[in-house]
Amino acid sequence: MDIKKRIDQLINEINRASYEYYALDNPSLSDQEYDDKYNELLRLEEKYPELKRDDSPTNRVGGEAIDKFTKVTHKTPMLSFDDIFNSEEIEMFDERIKKTISKPEYTLEPKMDGLSGSLLYEDGVLVRAATRGDGVTGEDITINVKTIKSVPLHLSKKIDIEVRGEIYMSKLSFDKANIERRNNGEKEFANPRNAAAGSVRQLDSKITAKRDLDFMAYFIPNPEKYGIKTQKESLDFLRELGFKTNYELNSLAHSAKDIEKYIEDLGNKRPNLPYDIDGVVIKVNSLSDEDELGFTSRVPRWGIAYKFPALEVLTKLNKIVFTVGRTGKITPNAYFDTVHVDGSLVSKATLHNSDYCIEKDIRVGDIISIRKAGDVIPEVVEVKLDRREGSPEPFKMIDKCPICNTELIRKDANHFCPNDKCPARNIEKLEHYASRDAMNFDGFGERIIEDFYNLGYINNFSDFYDLSKYKDELMTLEGFGEKSISNLLETIENSKQNSVERLIYALGIRYVGKKTAKIFAYMFGDLDKFMASDYDTLKNINEIGDIIAQSVVDYFKDENNLKEINKLRKLGVNFKYLGNKINTDNENINGKTFVITGTLSKPRNYYKEILESLGGNVTESVTKKTDYVLLGENPGSKYDKAKELNISILSEDDFNNMI
Repeated sequence: MDIKKRIDQLINEINRASYEYYALDNPSLSDQEYDDKYNELLRLEEKYPELKRDDSPTNRVGGEAIDKFTKVTHKTPMLSFDDIFNSEEIEMFDERIKKTISKPEYTLEPKMDGLSGSLLYEDGVLVRAATRGDGVTGEDITINVKTIKSVPLHLSKKIDIEVRGEIYMSKLSFDKANIERRNNGEKEFANPRNAAAGSVRQLDSKITAKRDLDFMAYFIPNPEKYGIKTQKESLDFLRELGFKTNYELNSLAHSAKDIEKYIEDLGNKRPNLPYDIDGVVIKVNSLSDEDELGFTSRVPRWGIAYKFPALEVLTKLNKIVFTVGRTGKITPNAYFDTVHVDGSLVSKATLHNSDYCIEKDIRVGDIISIRKAGDVIPEVVEVKLDRREGSPEPFKMIDKCPICNTELIRKDANHFCPNDKCPARNIEKLEHYASRDAMNFDGFGERIIEDFYNLGYINNFSDFYDLSKYKDELMTLEGFGEKSISNLLETIENSKQNSVERLIYALGIRYVGKKTAKIFAYMFGDLDKFMASDYDTLKNINEIGDIIAQSVVDYFKDENNLKEINKLRKLGVNFKYLGNKINTDNENINGKTFVITGTLSKPRNYYKEILESLGGNVTESVTKKTDYVLLGENPGSKYDKAKELNISILSEDDFNNMI
C-alpha cells in the first residue's frame, strides 16, 4: 500500500465529511465511519510521522504549548460597526443609505456573541489565525484555532484568502464546560462569550481543544478578487470553500420595515438557537454600493449592528446595603436572589441614591426586575407592585455613616460622609490612587490594598512608597512570597517616574477626571505651579469652569493634603509633566478648540498631541464652541455639522502652515 497516498486519501475524506457536517448540515458518513477513518489516519501518522501533514485533522486535539501570543498586523483593519437599538434608528440608517443609493438591498445576519477572528489561507491551507485586537493589531492564535473543528484546515480551492468570522461557544459546549469546572472545584464561566474568549487565548492548545469552540464565517475583506459582487455571494462563496455560515438564518431586505420584521422574527427564535446572539448585522448587499458609501474615520457607512434590548429577569430583594466611596458618597446597593441576566450570574446592583429608591418605591422583600444597562452593568428596572406581599417597610435613608458613624450631609441628590478619616473612604482613595488610570500599581487589587490597610501597612498615599521597609513581614502573609512582594515593590518604585497628570488624577480631587488632570498637566507643566494657581486662573481654562476650579482650590487649602503631597515630593515622586510642552506663542492655536475628522496621512493622535502642545483643545463633537475642523478624507457627519455652523475647515496643508 502507498502510505502517503492513503494518508492523503483519508485526510481528503475526513475533510469532506467535516465540510458536509458543518457547512452543509448534511453528513454522508455516520459517526462510526468517521471515527474509523480518523483512527486509521491517527495510526498511520504515529507509525510514519514524517508523512504527517500540517493540515491533518488529527492536529485538532492540540498538544503544543507556547510562552506567549505574538502580535500580528491585519492587512486590512478589522473595523467594527456602529450600534443602534430601536426602530427609529433603523429607519434613520435606511434613510441615510437612500440619500446615496436609491434602491438599496440589505443582507441581514444574526450577530454572534463571541469574539472576532481572522483566518489567513495560502494555497488553500490555513497559515495564520489572529484575534481582532484593536482592529489594526491582534494576537496570533493559530495554534488554538486549529483545534476548532468547524475551521477548515484545507479549503476546497487552492487560493490565497483572508476570512473573518466569529469564534464562539455553543450553549451545549458551555454547559458541558461548566459541569466539568464544577466537578473540578473551579469557578464556572459567566457566559459563553467570556468562555470562548478565555479558551482561545490558552497558552496550552490542549485546553482549547477540550472547550469545543466553533467558528462562523461572515466576511471576506477583498471579495472583488474572487469575482464576487455582493455580500450574499461572499457568504455563498465562504460556504463553498468549506466554512460554516448562518445560511439558514441569513436574509435579504429592501426597507426599514423588512429589517424590523426580520429582527422581530429572529428575536422570537433567539431563545431556542444553539448559540447566543446579541443582535443583527445589517449590510448593504451590493459591493459597488459599499464602495460608493465608503467609510467614516472609524466605521463603515454601509453597515450597522442592531443590538437586542437588554434581557430582564425577576428576583426577590433581600436587603439594602450602604457603602462608602472615596469621596464619602453613600450608595445604597440591592442584594437579591442570584439570577442569570443575559448570560451572567448577578446577585447585587447599585441603587444610586435615596431619591432613586424613593421614586421607584423599592422595599426589602419586593419582587424586582433586573437587567444589564448597556448589556454590562446590572440595574434595578422596577418593582413589581402587583407581586408585593403585605406592607413592607418603605425605604429610609440612613443618617449616619455605616462605617464611622459620622452624621451624613446631603449635597444635591446624594448623601456624603464628611469624615476624611473614615476607613471606608480611605480604602477607596488608596484603591483609586493605585488604579490603572492613576499611578498604575500593577498587581495591587482591591483585596491586597484592603488587607494592607487593615494590617496597618498603608494609611496614606505616601505609605505605598515605604512598603519596602516591611518586605520581610509582608512575605510572611498568606498568599505572598518573595517574588510577588518584589513585583509589587518594583511597580510602586517605577510609578515614581509617571508624568504628573497621573498623580493629579490619583490624588482624587473631586470632579477632576483623567482628561481634566491632563489639561492641568499641559497648562501648568508641574504640580507646584498647579497648586499655586488661583480660582480665577483655573476657571478661565477651557473646559474647566467654576465648580472644578473651586474644588481644586479647596483641595489645596487643606493642610493634610499639602502635608501628604510634600511627603510624596520627598519620596521622589515625579511632579513634572513629561509629555509635549505647551507653547502658547501660536495665537491661531492657543486657547482654540479643534475637531479632527476623516482619514489623514498620520494617526489622529499625531495631530492631537501637536495641537495640545500648542495650547489647543481637541474635542470629539462639533459645536458652536468649535473654532476649527481639521478635515481628512471620508469625513462623515462632522463635516456636515461644521458647514451648517459655518466653522472654519482646515486641510492638512492648512494645518501644517498653521503650526
